[in-house]
Order: sequence, then structure tokens, then C-alpha cells
Amino acid sequence: MMLNKVLVVDDSALIHQMYHLVLARYRCQVLDAKNGQEALDILAQQDDVQLVLLDINMPVMNGVQFLEKAAALGITERVPVVIVSTEGKEADTVQGLKLGANGYLTKPFTPSQLHEVIVKVLQASETCVEQVKETALER
Repeated sequence: MMLNKVLVVDDSALIHQMYHLVLARYRCQVLDAKNGQEALDILAQQDDVQLVLLDINMPVMNGVQFLEKAAALGITERVPVVIVSTEGKEADTVQGLKLGANGYLTKPFTPSQLHEVIVKVLQASETCVEQVKETALER
């Protein structure tokens, strides 16, 4: 299985641009949501999203609220979620992991750190392993 579709949930347009550049190595489609509600709307329409990269601090619906609703809807059982939070927000990260997130990354991070957490989460979920390893070898 290949990594075909990733949903990035963050209220920063600059962060979305960075994810598009970094995730280009996977040759996957990157979907953008500016908050948790937009992410839930996208996930309701597209059931083939394979990974969610989730910011915590966002307007409208933050990452913790998103995880609460996603867990209630069973989304976190089928789609791995990586929390991407700022330093000093460890309590939010711990709460997110308890709600079903599969991994976390602290901002700022390097492309290599993002790749490492993606590999770890996907290996744990037994999804896309071969494609991710091949991509890592191309670096």
C-alpha cells in the first residue's frame, strides 16, 4: 500500500506550505484544513485519508476537541493521527494521545524528524511501510 493521502490540520498557511514541500517526497495528495471542524468535514467526505497531521492550537475547533469528536466517530481507529504541538503544551499532547493520537512531534521540527514520526506511526499501524521505507532510501 502506498501513502496516497495525508490531511494536514493547522491554521497557519505557512505551515501548510512547509508540509506540502516536505511531503512531496511521498508523492501523495496533501489535503488542507484550517481547524478541527474543517478536518472532520473532509474526513466525512473522503474515507481514504491515511494519515492526519494535527496542530493543537487552532480557532473554531482545536486539536483536542477534534480528537474527542474523531474518537467518538471511530475515525482514530482507522486513521493514524500525529499531534504537532508547540513547546510548553505537553499537557495537550498527553491528552491527545489518551484520546487516540498515535504519535506527536514538537514544533519547530526538521523534515527528518517529521519523516521519523511518520515511519514510526505507520509501522505501528501497519500501513504504507514499504513505500515509506523506499522513500527514505531515496533521500
